[in-house]
Amino acid sequence: MAKGTIEVRREMPVRHEVDVFVAGGGPAGAVAAVAAARQGRRVYLAEGHTCLGGMGTAGLVPAFMRFGDGENLCAAGVGEEILCRLIAAGGAEPGRTDPKIASIGSVGIDAEVLKRVYDDLLTDAGVDFTFQTTLIGVEKDADDHVSHAICAAKSGIFAVRAKMFVDGTGDGDLAVWAGAPFEKGDENGDMMPGTLCSLWADVDWATIKREAVGTGNARLEDAFKDGVFTYQDKHLPGMWRVGENVGGGNIGHTFGVDNTDERSITEALIWGRKLVLEYERYYKEYLKGFEEMKLMATGSLLGIRETRRVMGDYVLDLDDFKSRAVFEDEIGRYSYPVDIHPTRPDDESYDRFMEEWTNLRYKKGESYGIPYRVLTPTGLSNVLVAGRCVSTDRSMQGTVRTMPGCYITGQAAGVAAALAIDKDTDTRGFEVSELQGRLKEMGAFLPNC
Repeated sequence: MAKGTIEVRREMPVRHEVDVFVAGGGPAGAVAAVAAARQGRRVYLAEGHTCLGGMGTAGLVPAFMRFGDGENLCAAGVGEEILCRLIAAGGAEPGRTDPKIASIGSVGIDAEVLKRVYDDLLTDAGVDFTFQTTLIGVEKDADDHVSHAICAAKSGIFAVRAKMFVDGTGDGDLAVWAGAPFEKGDENGDMMPGTLCSLWADVDWATIKREAVGTGNARLEDAFKDGVFTYQDKHLPGMWRVGENVGGGNIGHTFGVDNTDERSITEALIWGRKLVLEYERYYKEYLKGFEEMKLMATGSLLGIRETRRVMGDYVLDLDDFKSRAVFEDEIGRYSYPVDIHPTRPDDESYDRFMEEWTNLRYKKGESYGIPYRVLTPTGLSNVLVAGRCVSTDRSMQGTVRTMPGCYITGQAAGVAAALAIDKDTDTRGFEVSELQGRLKEMGAFLPNC
């Protein structure tokens, strides 16, 4: 609870004057920065953590969800390049080193290798970026126009002047602080739980494959009866193979977490570090192949699935998913199912999840379009959003939020920012056909353009 207010005024240096400022170096922000730089623009990216990549690196999310529709690689262009660089560097799941596989299913990630892939990708593109640099505010010189981003780092507080701003924070911080409208969670404000992902050694993958352990949920009911878990959470995404004898755990949920509230994040991290011990007992005692597993690490960043959705010129919704929508202003297509994790550890929430997960998915070769208008926040002329905070309803956030989906929207945001500067206009002042042409030159999957 606030204990009064104070007014703080201070001068600060404008440390960077660039064409494009990118807030956040997760999958969307990193790709946006690379895309803008490859269009010949000066880019500065501020990342609050100690590495690029967000969920797939610091968060230890153990796998890329599928990149495509079973026939086409939808997250083509820079996203495909990241995948290929990861494979070439030996950082992909053993036995899944053909990029075509990623169009069909998930691919396990070696997070340490992926960190270096991102480092090299941005460095090679000429992107200026710093770690442990947090966006703390924005300044506007008109109602719809952002002039500066305010950042805090070890050297102090400083400003960044830019012509275009890309919000890759995942939570829509920059856009919302600049005044963009947003929605968050369901009709009650409830959001998907987070997961503190984990890394495990001494996993016997040969036995696991022979015993067909799958995601590992086969004996959850037995463990519930034996009192292994504090909560009877029926949804277990599972363990991915990320090395010869190493597993990446997307296991357990931190229910009720709100990533826009630091106290909520703190509570979730503390609980998540305790929760992995319950899953360690479960895997060791109930599933073959995990008897000798040893916890190596938990993520330094909490795995977050949902917070704000910044409202834009179009709101991509469930009807668009069902109709396999095609848009004149498409900047990509994607095919991942609607994946809204249960809000609570109860039968009602789990049954709703299973109904959506079973029915809201595509056949091979099917996909939905992502229009450019979901990247343009209402009321802002020089801000673009990318990643899980783009303009969608809750169902569509449940599909486009994955890392390959973030690559698609990040790539488009970076190219659009550069194009607007080239045309000396705002984010709505150019022909989308020209944006689509530039995206196709970068390798984007745009079959309808």
